[in-house]
Amino acid sequence: MKPIRLATTAAAAVLLLPVHAEAAPQALALRDAAPDGLVVGSAVAGGGHHDEQPYPDPFTADQPYRDVLSREFSSLSPENQMKWEYLHPARDTYEFGTADAIVDFAEQHGQVMRGHTLLWHSQNPEWLENGGFSPEELREILHEHITTVVGRYAGRIQQWDVANEIFDESGNLRTTDNIWIRELGPGIIADAFRWAHEADPHAELFFNDYGVEGDNAKSDAYYALVQDLLAQGVPVQGFSAQAHLNLDDGFPADLTQNLRRFADLGLETAITELDVRMTLPQGGSPTPQQLSEQADYYRRALQSCLDVSSCHSFTVWGLPDKYSWVPGTFPNQGAATVYWDDFTPKPAYDALLETLSASERKSGKPEN
Repeated sequence: MKPIRLATTAAAAVLLLPVHAEAAPQALALRDAAPDGLVVGSAVAGGGHHDEQPYPDPFTADQPYRDVLSREFSSLSPENQMKWEYLHPARDTYEFGTADAIVDFAEQHGQVMRGHTLLWHSQNPEWLENGGFSPEELREILHEHITTVVGRYAGRIQQWDVANEIFDESGNLRTTDNIWIRELGPGIIADAFRWAHEADPHAELFFNDYGVEGDNAKSDAYYALVQDLLAQGVPVQGFSAQAHLNLDDGFPADLTQNLRRFADLGLETAITELDVRMTLPQGGSPTPQQLSEQADYYRRALQSCLDVSSCHSFTVWGLPDKYSWVPGTFPNQGAATVYWDDFTPKPAYDALLETLSASERKSGKPEN
């Protein structure tokens, strides 16, 4: 399957478009252009801060946002609404309202769900991190949480990010800042997969991380761990690269090769959190050249998924920049998503649509 590149004339046209040019209505949505066997997803924003200003949960407060979610995508991922601090704010309290609403919305619009996330070092509630629990208590808390959350949505969530970001950049387990690994040891990772499988035997269970797009120390650590867990019979079924990319860092040219080696272990693979940020020039608007390069990054990431037979889930991390996590995390960077704030598409969106439409992937699950 040859890589598909945007036509030279299309790329040139990008450079001539005004930054906020009104786009003609799309005759074909991303979900409709996708080949059989591939779902195209988006994160569902859950409220936060943009340019130091808080904004409400757009899923409940922004109808145009909901319209784009339902029209364009065949998969949804809650950006925050299934993380511990949102779902489990007190030891004996769960708040499922918004998560339930997202799952209901997905089912109403013929979409599948990715669950995110069960075991992570970040966004844990204060009661958990500073509760002074014994190892035995922590183990039971995690077991109960996974059983409750995964069990609640059994049969309704296609893929779960069971263990999220468990290695540092050098490929070492996070034994300092991950409460589960620090207090319970690395064996808790296998237990989390076993418990999730018991709660929903049909869900696909994933490792998920950033910085693992290429063959490096972190992705090597996952590769070795997956081999070890599979040898023990642990129900690990997937490996996903988040793909939070940055124009300043270059594109991970070995993304396809890296996904393929995990596919060769018998795993599903996925791109789960794709955005492409950039250092914005003075004035805050990306240049035509930056938009063209960004579109190429989106295209190449999608093509990598299309070129790997086990990659059946491709997700962008949010829609308009006004709801993106990037500006609040990376000073002077932004414009990472595929839509402008008025929900007109950027060149990056056009690159995805054209690549999907031209895909040579056959229906079903083709071989590599």
